[in-house]
Amino acid sequence: MRIHRGGPAVAGIALCLGALVACNGSSGTSGGEAAGPPTAAASPGAEGGKSPASAKGDAESLDGKVIVIDPGHNGGNADHPSEINRQVKIGNGSKACDTTGTETRAGYAEHAFTWDVSKRLAGILRSRGAKVSLTREDDKGVGPCVTERAALGNRLKADAALSVHADGAAASGHGFHIIEPLSIGRNAEMVSGSAELGEALRNAYHEGTGIPYSNYLGKKAIDRRDDLGGLNMSTVPKVFIECGNMQNKGDADKLSSASFRQRIAESLAEGFQTYLG
Repeated sequence: MRIHRGGPAVAGIALCLGALVACNGSSGTSGGEAAGPPTAAASPGAEGGKSPASAKGDAESLDGKVIVIDPGHNGGNADHPSEINRQVKIGNGSKACDTTGTETRAGYAEHAFTWDVSKRLAGILRSRGAKVSLTREDDKGVGPCVTERAALGNRLKADAALSVHADGAAASGHGFHIIEPLSIGRNAEMVSGSAELGEALRNAYHEGTGIPYSNYLGKKAIDRRDDLGGLNMSTVPKVFIECGNMQNKGDADKLSSASFRQRIAESLAEGFQTYLG
């Protein structure tokens, strides 16, 4: 999520927040629907990791759990720079409302990747009985601001929240990492729970996808930050995941594969299962 062009649209953000993809709705939740450019379906066994079964365990094993999934960025952000560049308070300073994200060298955008993975993940979690809300309703809008992405989980008193991203680091960097919050005072009560959530998601993601820990950031794929509004403003357990580095060819090939994105979603679902089950 390192290309920072553009910024928020007040009207677009209000529309997005007013029509959030929420709870048990069926719109845009198909686990098999792909959002990216056409790619050859990759054989799960050929890309490493153990393929977790989307129907693993009791179908109601997350019954009643409230989960918020935050697909990073949005498809309309780049066309509304003045809107997404508006500064918002994040608890210990100010940051841009939102950013455009990065993309692979072949042009597959991070916002499309995060939307696709989030829809797949939401479908799996709902099939297990969870009440899932997404912070945006499609991949064509603007925003919402990072503060509003956090606010949804707070309003719903979510049991857990995850912001889905992919990184845009130097091409030599590869692997994934989890970003956990540092305490800035207002979020102190959610820090320990976020650490537990982060560990569960890290372990499940690593085992399920075979993607290695990041070789350029974090310790054993865990980074801790106090400059992300989505974490600073959250009062419920929440972490970010950078699913891989879109500037690295090996990572990019995986993230661009529809079948691999399904594996990502299944792996993250297992992480939620561990944390909440």
